[in-house]
Amino acid sequence: MSELHKFLFDGLPVRGMLVRLTDSWQEILRRRQANSQTGAYPEPVRALLGEMAAAGVLMQSNIKFNGALVLQIFGEGPVKVAVVEVQPDLSLRATATVAGEVSPDMRLSQMVNVAKMGRCAITLDPQDRFPGQQPYQGVVPLVDDHGQSIESVNEVLQHYMLQSEQLDTRLVLAANDQVAAGLLIQRLPLEGEGNLDGQAARAAADAGEPSAREALIGLDEHYNRISLLAASLQRDELLTLDVDTILRRLFWEEQITRYEPLQPRFACRCNRERVAGMIRSLGTDEVEQILAERGDIEVGCDFCGQQYTFDAVDAARLFLQDGQQPPVSSGMQ
Repeated sequence: MSELHKFLFDGLPVRGMLVRLTDSWQEILRRRQANSQTGAYPEPVRALLGEMAAAGVLMQSNIKFNGALVLQIFGEGPVKVAVVEVQPDLSLRATATVAGEVSPDMRLSQMVNVAKMGRCAITLDPQDRFPGQQPYQGVVPLVDDHGQSIESVNEVLQHYMLQSEQLDTRLVLAANDQVAAGLLIQRLPLEGEGNLDGQAARAAADAGEPSAREALIGLDEHYNRISLLAASLQRDELLTLDVDTILRRLFWEEQITRYEPLQPRFACRCNRERVAGMIRSLGTDEVEQILAERGDIEVGCDFCGQQYTFDAVDAARLFLQDGQQPPVSSGMQ
């Protein structure tokens, strides 16, 4: 069963989360493999998408937001885009578009960031939007401050969170065909840092007052110590060990408060009504052209593989005004 565990380091401004996606991740891969039009993802794409799935759950559970978190990595390589969507209840879905050959030893830069034009985007899409409200989106390149390609999802997201939230974050991610897992360690903001008292304390530290500066340095040291311990976690350990064992091995000297685990799950939000709206947006001319060429309109969901078919009568209904009747097809006469 997939689980997300949250925990706090007692008395320290540091929090953590550890996620292990098992059945939910396996269901995503099973549906992709069962799709006769696409087939299974190449192994490097499975690893990339699995790490993104684990990271998406960690990031969604790390924010107070009533809406979907969408994590995308896209570029000009053979992997055009990889997408993970996580809802507030931690239901998730994921997909990737592969338009070229992906060899077993390909790195992130070779799959997505060939010309260093790749991007990572995180979108927060509110469930109940105000009139005119747009989703919030942050985008970062897949290169570091020196213009060198970043080769791991965790480094990309650590860079993103430091820029967007101004909070130090350590991410450890790993995925195979059975498990997608991740560990997140993050420094919490100082209490009252945004108010006048907090600003005064920061100003005193910046001005060189010993007691204030020592207090801030101490907080940095606590986070740095725990972050280094987290970074020592090996890929095989993250994929094979249970949560209790991982936390005990890494933080055996720390006092930790743990919370009841949450259960991420696979779920797709596609339905016939959503597909109908997409077809309607094409307009009557394009819909009629597709029908003339194919006889019907077939749309498959990239996330779950569900197929939706609309014949001429179904399509005609989409453009009717209330009270109108669709034409009778020749097969029904």
